[in-house]
Amino acid sequence: MKEYLLKNVRLIDPGRKIDQVCDLGIAGNLMTPAEQLKNPEVLDMTGKVAAPGFIDLHVHLRQPGNTAAETIASGTAAAAAGGFTSVVAMPNTSPAADTPGAIEYLKSIANSKGVVRVLASGCMTKNLAGEEMAPIGGLKSAGVVALTDDGKCIQNSALMRHVMEYAKSFNLPIMDHCEEKNMAAGGVMHEGKWSVLLGFKGMHALAEELIVARDIMLARTIDWYVHLQHISTAESVRMVRDARQRNIKVSAEATPHHIALNDECIKSFDTNYKMNPPLRSEADRLALLEGLADGTITVIATDHAPHTATSKTVEFDYAPFGIIGLETAVPVTLTELVHSGVLTLEQWVAKFTTGPAEVLLMDDYTLADGKVADITVIDPDLEFTVDKNTFRSLSCNTPFDGKKCRGKAVGTMVDGVWVYREF
Repeated sequence: MKEYLLKNVRLIDPGRKIDQVCDLGIAGNLMTPAEQLKNPEVLDMTGKVAAPGFIDLHVHLRQPGNTAAETIASGTAAAAAGGFTSVVAMPNTSPAADTPGAIEYLKSIANSKGVVRVLASGCMTKNLAGEEMAPIGGLKSAGVVALTDDGKCIQNSALMRHVMEYAKSFNLPIMDHCEEKNMAAGGVMHEGKWSVLLGFKGMHALAEELIVARDIMLARTIDWYVHLQHISTAESVRMVRDARQRNIKVSAEATPHHIALNDECIKSFDTNYKMNPPLRSEADRLALLEGLADGTITVIATDHAPHTATSKTVEFDYAPFGIIGLETAVPVTLTELVHSGVLTLEQWVAKFTTGPAEVLLMDDYTLADGKVADITVIDPDLEFTVDKNTFRSLSCNTPFDGKKCRGKAVGTMVDGVWVYREF
């Protein structure tokens, strides 16, 4: 049984409100009091931070259906290098993950090829079509942790209500991509000053906000958990803040790209700035920072969306939406949020740990003795430049190539095994 002693590490464990320098012990796959270790490998962690394993709630692994862009093997390797011990796989694969068989397939590949934990989400509707409810009971039995039609949005509010009611009966949280499709139809970027100047058809903020408002009302009516994926507008933040103050079961995530970038970036015509929801105005971006700081937004998630270089090397209008994010989320958000003073280090860690765990209805997500040893190690002051050529992902569609960052993940332990380490 392999043992490790992490000496002089700064333990940040938001679930226990701990932020202190100490020695951490691991024996086998469990956290163990340091004094009980018999013959550990001793690792000097001076200057480094250890935290419960980071969870990414929003990852596209592309398998099955588009393995040229990503596979479960490459995607989980990228997650490990980025500091994530668990990822929630979105169901918009080909075929869609709308049956127990599709979930079993994902789990079998993840068990044989994955290096981090792959948590399956299941479709809310059959084939993501938004017309007929998926077999939610069967998906639950197969092991899904949440339901989502990510990439699409149920437009029929009566159907959405029924899905949420069934989800509640099976204790499955809902994660929703908020987009009123008629309002967004044909748009390729945020509707505003820069869409006018660049001559692109815009996607109005209302396309997101109408569904955010609907989902909040449904969550209030049904009294069930709805997590709003990648919110991007100031009004969405305001509505979520109000809902949470009223104890409505609503949570929200922000992505690193919406945190760090705005729609002016698109003047370069680089298709790696094209995503959905689109990069919004600077006022919207600042509202996201405020929402993160005051606790309205409890989760940072990547919306890791790999695309081949060929598919992105076209005119902006025709390029697919989405960028990768597993290997850049930690350095980008450390730089933009912690080192700029928006969040404390403990607040930032919570966005990747207790925040996602609460969405997944996971209790007591900590590194207490006896807990499973899923650990993320951060060097918060390591300065480096993002280089897409070093990525483990099969794709390199990132707008952050060449960005100078301060801080990165340097170690990832899953079930007591180092799946990535730089020390």
